[in-house]
Amino acid sequence: MNESADSLRDQRKRETARALTDAARRLTADHGFSGFTIEELCAEVGVSRRTFFNYFESKENAIFGFTLVDDAERALAEEFAASSGDIVDDFAALLIRRWALFDPIADAPAVLAVVEQEPRLLKAAFEHLADNERRDIELVQRRAGADDAESGVRAEVVVHVFGALMRLCMDELLHHHSPEPFDALLLGRLEIARSTLGLSQKAD
Repeated sequence: MNESADSLRDQRKRETARALTDAARRLTADHGFSGFTIEELCAEVGVSRRTFFNYFESKENAIFGFTLVDDAERALAEEFAASSGDIVDDFAALLIRRWALFDPIADAPAVLAVVEQEPRLLKAAFEHLADNERRDIELVQRRAGADDAESGVRAEVVVHVFGALMRLCMDELLHHHSPEPFDALLLGRLEIARSTLGLSQKAD
């Protein structure tokens, strides 16, 4: 399959995932989280239950738009794992490219509205965040080429430091309406972290 066909396939997959998420949020707003089934959600979009589970692990994840890892995101992770530059800079670049794929700020108002209506969904959001962090810790450790306890701790530090920086950037964009784009915010705060904490340019 050529690159154009791959791109078209990825676009259609994203459109299907978006349609499921939009319908899940609409049904939640109209009926509450427990007021509709996955089958009813699928009927709303015109897809099968099997198709639903190709995109989402649960109804909660559909509401948040937490898709299973797609081909584009997997390719970014593999590119990071195979790269050989500064591991901190390369991980920052990975996060910036992921952001461009998913743009969470665009979805933030809808997500906040759903959580306000159904606070119990926060548990699913936190579980998803923890899963992503564990996945990234494994990715950073794999990139470092070691599986000892110390490398695991170093990978945890890299991922959790970036998690804190990401939250600062989200706050600037959501609540302070920063005119700076996400990449500039993240890289700027990374430099502050390095100068404040003495974070080495080499983490491998």
